[in-house]
Amino acid sequence: MDITLSYGRRGLGVRLPDANVRQVLRFHRLAPVERPEAAVRHALRFPIGCPPLRELALGRRDACLVTSDITRPVPNALLISAVLSELRDGGLPPERVTILVGTGLHRPNTPEELREMLGDEVLDSGVRVVNHVARDADGQVHLGETPRGTPVYVDRAYVEADLKLAVSLVEPHLMAGFSGGRKALCPGICGMETIRRFHGPALLDPAEACAGLLDGNPVHEESLAVAMLAGPPDLTVNVTLNESRELTGVFAGELVVCHRAAVRRSVEQSKVAIPAPVDLVVTTNAGHPLDLTFYQGVKGMIAAVPILKPGGTILIAHECAEGIGGPEFTALTLGLSDPHEYIRRTWDPQVFTIDQWQLHEQVKVLRHAGEVLSVSGGVPAEQLAQCHVTPVASVEEGVERALRKHGSDAAIAVIPEGPYVLACLEGDRIDRQRV
Repeated sequence: MDITLSYGRRGLGVRLPDANVRQVLRFHRLAPVERPEAAVRHALRFPIGCPPLRELALGRRDACLVTSDITRPVPNALLISAVLSELRDGGLPPERVTILVGTGLHRPNTPEELREMLGDEVLDSGVRVVNHVARDADGQVHLGETPRGTPVYVDRAYVEADLKLAVSLVEPHLMAGFSGGRKALCPGICGMETIRRFHGPALLDPAEACAGLLDGNPVHEESLAVAMLAGPPDLTVNVTLNESRELTGVFAGELVVCHRAAVRRSVEQSKVAIPAPVDLVVTTNAGHPLDLTFYQGVKGMIAAVPILKPGGTILIAHECAEGIGGPEFTALTLGLSDPHEYIRRTWDPQVFTIDQWQLHEQVKVLRHAGEVLSVSGGVPAEQLAQCHVTPVASVEEGVERALRKHGSDAAIAVIPEGPYVLACLEGDRIDRQRV
């Protein structure tokens, strides 16, 4: 069986044994939006639960529009062009609009990346574009604490804006159930102290903190609580995309109802339930831009866990063109001989390293899987081995290794789009949830 996996910008063609492949999990084929520009304009003029954008813009001093960073394929050029047009019709020109890139604790986006993300029309319109800097204490405003005790620090540009807006992509998310909506604000534009508590073990460790679940998910609940204290956007735009990054849904309006509507569309296209767990899952981190680093690749690993037998093997192909990740995650991961012990220590509030939350997610994978194999052109094999995975030169080599371990009749499932597909078992809690 010949399959192309999402890997980097070009994909990766692999050959897998037909006799062993039980399922190839792909998006359900929803019809793409036929006229995307018109669909976005219609959503902005007839939003869910709030006035049209051009009415919201009337008499406003300025606006702040939050979007994701380069690691998320949000169709910003399409969405933000339409938003700017509606704002202009409401009397708010681009010169009074700030685009705030929600980096969380990721690195700032470069000028070249911003042009790739936003497009010439947006960047040349006169808008101000800034990267959120979570470590800049003076750039945040303290807004109190959530009921769980999370201190809420939010980017000053957003808090002080007269009109607050956000655009985002909704897809399954390894911790928060689904991305988008409230996550544009938390952790997107929060200060380091907020993100530290938000990504702490008390919220991450419960089984409900996983992809595909909102109700009872502590990460989702805390993200929403922070967003409400920050001042929810006056209007949000949430979109869903198919495997070809074509628009399959656009939802504009009030934060909660708009996000739920987009989640329902995401579930409709991304949830794939299989009858029984398998011995080996071949997966990816969905290609560029999500597979730029090993840090992000943890998302592809954990997305395979729900359909993997305990002690089974995960084989992930992710390019990691920018290496392991940020400096803190890289140093942490390469310096640990026992990640399980480190995560046990993080329950002590004095033990903290930026990005340790992604290691926590990787430990969840290691608790379930017997082995994680990694194919990566961007990280040398000796470094991959220090990242608590087993490097292999090719997917085919990894499959042969897994078959030797699990037997010649071992069952294989393939997820070419990695974490963008919500993989689950028939009748499990993810399959049963109704949004």
